[in-house]
Amino acid sequence: MKIWKKDIDLDVLNKTSENTLIEHLGIRYSEVTDSLLKATMPVCAKTHQPLGMLHGGASVVLAETLGSVAANFCVHDDSFCVGLDINANHIRAVRNGMVTGTAEPVHIGSKTQVWQINIHNDKHQLVCTSRLTVAVMKVKGSK
Repeated sequence: MKIWKKDIDLDVLNKTSENTLIEHLGIRYSEVTDSLLKATMPVCAKTHQPLGMLHGGASVVLAETLGSVAANFCVHDDSFCVGLDINANHIRAVRNGMVTGTAEPVHIGSKTQVWQINIHNDKHQLVCTSRLTVAVMKVKGSK
């Protein structure tokens, strides 16, 4: 079942990341289906922590980016979504390559949404699992 209320164009989405933290970390939206959104992020000097492995904060940026963007495509033009809470469990270290995050909805309601974001390495092993809760807000002046 298609969950999106707006069309998603990956090229346009990637263009909106210019001059943001998303672009700085090399996050690229890579796939959209009827019910999920994926993006990749390189594991390199920009995303490493001092021990030379993927920084947990970079994983959280990837997770929150995916969940927030996905949430905003699940509401009509009179609404928008903002983050309320995010948690992350870091499962496996990654030193290089690419990680891929996948955001899938747990709950899409009229006031809140909950998104599960799993991040895998090049070997399809779970690196991080995250849960994002967003508030659905009305644009000023809308009913």
